[in-house]
Amino acid sequence: MKYIGAHVSTRGGVENAPLNAQRIGATAFAFFTRNQRQWHAKALSEPAIRAFKSNCASCGYSPGQILPHSSYLINLGHPRTQGLEKSRRAFLDEMQRCESLGLIYLNFHPGSHLGKIRQSSCLKRIAESIDFALNATRKVTAVIENTAGQGNCLGYRFEQLAEIIDQVEHKSRVGVCLDTCHCFAAGYDISTVAGCEATFAEFDAVIGFRYLCGVHLNGSKATLGSRVDRHDSLDHGCLGMTPFKYIMQDSRFDNIPMVLETIDASLWPQEIALLRALSSG
Repeated sequence: MKYIGAHVSTRGGVENAPLNAQRIGATAFAFFTRNQRQWHAKALSEPAIRAFKSNCASCGYSPGQILPHSSYLINLGHPRTQGLEKSRRAFLDEMQRCESLGLIYLNFHPGSHLGKIRQSSCLKRIAESIDFALNATRKVTAVIENTAGQGNCLGYRFEQLAEIIDQVEHKSRVGVCLDTCHCFAAGYDISTVAGCEATFAEFDAVIGFRYLCGVHLNGSKATLGSRVDRHDSLDHGCLGMTPFKYIMQDSRFDNIPMVLETIDASLWPQEIALLRALSSG
């Protein structure tokens, strides 16, 4: 089964996310559990938690179809103690929010060394940060998103993701989300069938599909290997439709949330329908 959706709005409360997903014909969705551009957020109220769970049930969304995204402010590899502790507290708060909502995933960008520490030290800090949150929670899996490699951000090579996972103690509760735009921008040429086969074979060899918990389905405005994170609609930009057709017809991508973060939300119902057609074609 292919679960296909988009990153939807929570305007008016998190309980509206499943309703917004249903309106666009989604069978999966992503959302922010709090304002992604602020460090502090009010706790989720019990009525909001109950309404979220009720709306998920009535709309037919199980926890395995939902991929919440953490704040962009969080840097789990921060080179400075104060910044690292602040990021770890915020990450733990988001893990606990997911736990209270009955969810099993939290997707996040791994972090940046900011040009202040070695790459290996930063990757070690990210792994330690993940364990910090996993030790304080019980059921939520920390899902590391591959990045485009902008600036000093890590996680753009599969080897970097594998190095983080290797150092995490609780490996049963760590996973990976693959972003198609980020893959391409990082230098993995998934614009052709041969490129998809080579890239996903490399992913399986270096990390393993057993760790794949989600996919972000995005076109790319930026060119191959540019290390520039610029999303585009599915049938626009430099990537083309080949990788999306490949993913939709590959059983290794079954039964995980796959969500659009493409730039025109008005096209999401159309893009979801297109992807669904590709999965059955």
